[in-house]
This record gives sequence, C-alpha cells and structure tokens, in this order.
Amino acid sequence: MQGKDVRTVGVVGCGLMGSGIAEVAARAGQRVVYLESSEELVDAGRQRIETSTLRAVEQGKLDPGEREEVLARISGTTDVRDLADVDLVIEAATEDPEVKRAIFRQLDEMTRPEVVLASNTSSIPIADLGAATKRSDRVVGMHFFNPVPLMDLIEIVKSITTSGDTVEFARDYAAVLGKTAVLSGDRAGFIVNTLLIPYLNDAMRMLQDGFATLEDLDTAIQLGLNHPMGPLRLADLIGLDTCLHIADVLYKEFRDPRFAPPPLLRRMVTAGQLGRKSGRGFYEYG
Repeated sequence: MQGKDVRTVGVVGCGLMGSGIAEVAARAGQRVVYLESSEELVDAGRQRIETSTLRAVEQGKLDPGEREEVLARISGTTDVRDLADVDLVIEAATEDPEVKRAIFRQLDEMTRPEVVLASNTSSIPIADLGAATKRSDRVVGMHFFNPVPLMDLIEIVKSITTSGDTVEFARDYAAVLGKTAVLSGDRAGFIVNTLLIPYLNDAMRMLQDGFATLEDLDTAIQLGLNHPMGPLRLADLIGLDTCLHIADVLYKEFRDPRFAPPPLLRRMVTAGQLGRKSGRGFYEYG
C-alpha cells in the first residue's frame, strides 16, 4: 500500500497532538477513528477538533460545509477493536515509554499484519517501540508539530529495523496530508528537539539567574533572530511538562549537561504551571 491509498486512519490518543492529527487526516479526505481510555476523554478530544475546525472557518481557511464533512469523517472510541480494519495507525499517547510499548503490543495483535504502526513520539527511540511488536520493519516515527493543522513539518524517523518501503510509505502519506517530511536517524530527540531543548534550557537558565528579564529574553530572540516568538513563550506553547520530559529523556540518553533541565523548569511543572494548557507558565493566559 502507498500513502495515497490510505482510506481509514486510527489515531491513539486525542489530546493536543492526537486531535490535530485526526483533524488533518479528515481534512485530507480520510475516515478517522481515534482511541481514548475513557468516554470523558473521547468527548474532550471531539471538543478540541470542533473548536479547531470552527476557528479554521472563522479564519476563512475552511468552508462551513467542508467543516461538517470533516467532522462526519471522525469518530471516537474506547475499544481498541474498532481499529482492527484501519489502513494506518498513528500513536499520539502520553510520552511514557512503558505506556507506548503496551499500546504497540496491543496494536500489533489487533491490526492487520501489513498495517504500518507510526508513533508521534518526540523523544522515544522508534526501535524501542518496534521491539514490542512482531512487525518492527513496519514501525516508524511520524513526529508532527504543534499546532498540527498549521505546522508543515513531519519528522520521519527510521529505526535500524524500519524497512525502506515503510519509510517511503510514511513520506508519501505526509505528502497526502500536505506536509513536508524530513528523514531523521533514530535517537532520542531526533532533529528538532535535539537542537531545540538546549536553546530552551539556556533561556530558562538566563531567566533563573537574573541575567535578563522574561520580556527582554523573548523580545531579543523574536526581533534579533526574526523568530515568530521567543523561547519562553514557545516553551509555554509546547507545554512545560513536555519540555521537562523531553529534556530528561535526552539527558538520560546522552548525559550532556546541555540537555539537563534547569531547576526552575522542574519547580514550575511541580507547581502545575505548565504553560498555555494550564493557563499559566512563564506568562499568564486567559
């Protein structure tokens, strides 16, 4: 099967990233079944998709009639058996290696043997997930970026066991979604987060040490480097808990002090100040 032949996609997890993946797949004309662990989370995922597509209508990026068609293509479930007939699965569950390995074992048993199992992980090596299945040659990383409907990039991650055909399938499918694909080796952080996390950590250390104010740090990068936003506002957008988790994974793998999360980041996460998702991080949000 080629990427253009995919008709039905299973998405595991419908949080911030999973809901975005479900939306872009449905907007590309595919039927989407997303899996969550409870009916409450199914409803919350549906609400995210409805809110995002409504915003697209208000911004003139989607017609109201097209929005109704997109929503009609998406359904949620708590039963993994509803993914038995999908043509592709994209896992977007919590960034926990044990949770993801358990999901991949379950997907391996439930889906057809030829189906590609992709992970949206931002830091966990794909070989670890492939080893939980009997089809490691058909396990690949497809790392989307937030917000998924707006960000054009997908990192395709090839492990030592991922076949060339699977990589080409993933590239082809990224094009179907209107995304640009880049190929990364299989190590924690891949391309983007390996470069991004030290940058965010350094900005947090500057703030922590009183070297510069929050506003001056972000303004310096935004205007001096022509970035759309500064590092601390970006960290809020990503989620400070996600930043902390990725930093911990990278530091554990490489033992490079550039990846070690600053104490300020850990304290903020402990206090529930997670960024936009919680209403407060380095900035406050309504």
